[in-house]
Amino acid sequence: MSEDRVQVVRGSAEPVPLPLIASGGEALAVVWPGVGSQHRSLHRLLLEPGGRTIDLQHPSESVYYVRAGSVTVTDGDDGAQHALVEGSMVHVDPSTAHRFEAGADGAEIVGGPCPPDPSIYESREV
Repeated sequence: MSEDRVQVVRGSAEPVPLPLIASGGEALAVVWPGVGSQHRSLHRLLLEPGGRTIDLQHPSESVYYVRAGSVTVTDGDDGAQHALVEGSMVHVDPSTAHRFEAGADGAEIVGGPCPPDPSIYESREV
């Protein structure tokens, strides 16, 4: 873990994949405990057209930003669906099940739970 008070996290030659995608895409850790972050996480979800995440549920709140494309977020608790377009943000309350499914052009989403959800990184060395 870095002792620097300000740390620049650069793109890595070896991205850190996360097991968050059910089909058609990839999830990568950008800011996570493995780079010294204790209170924030930031993931990059790249979804192909029709690609989707697994059902996600974190003990803390989550925030996601749609950087490109379009996506539908489904509330796993009540089934409500919300269409998100480029520039949209979504806030998910703690312990609320949710999943993302990309539209016809795919999607790039950045965000994640805060503080980090340790279960996401179980297979990673922290």
